[in-house]
Amino acid sequence: MERDVIRTGAGNSAIASSLPQEAVEDDARLLARITQGERAAFATLVRRHNDRFYRLAYRFVANRMQAEDIVQDAFLKLWERPAMWQVGRNAAFTTWFYRVVVNLCLDHQKKKRPLPLLDDSWVMDERETHEETLLHREKQGLLEAQIAALPERQRVALNLCFYEELSNQEAAEVMGIRLKALQSLLMRAKITLKEKLKEN
Repeated sequence: MERDVIRTGAGNSAIASSLPQEAVEDDARLLARITQGERAAFATLVRRHNDRFYRLAYRFVANRMQAEDIVQDAFLKLWERPAMWQVGRNAAFTTWFYRVVVNLCLDHQKKKRPLPLLDDSWVMDERETHEETLLHREKQGLLEAQIAALPERQRVALNLCFYEELSNQEAAEVMGIRLKALQSLLMRAKITLKEKLKEN
């Protein structure tokens, strides 16, 4: 049953927004109910946060089905062991769960070398000519390939700050490093990408 609740992709945000009670109850209270085995609280938490973690996983694996599987596994781990997160001892739920998902993504990539290219989820912009679309796609593919080739910590920092739009402080908390170390990783990543893209 829990797998059916989690099975996602993008698009559950509309469901969540139609349930006003969900917006009132914070994550800590939901986790407390999940600890008591309440499936409704678990479903609420999944609907509330699924899309953001799916986007994060997709940034790492570039495959919709694999991203869904990773997020599903992360939520199932939470359902099976909700005490992993404890209010007061851990960071905010989302910060902590970002860490869980990132770790699963990195584990997945270590098992699945080489890294896949972007899957065929590209949507053509009708305002662009065919040639412009192909050029845009080529540039995007090159950028994605260069990001995938970055050292692991630089890639995680870049994905969290620029694609997930976490603040530098939040990203540092997710990664378990100091703010200055996070800023250094971002700077090195940007310099590397700039140099690599100049070469092509």
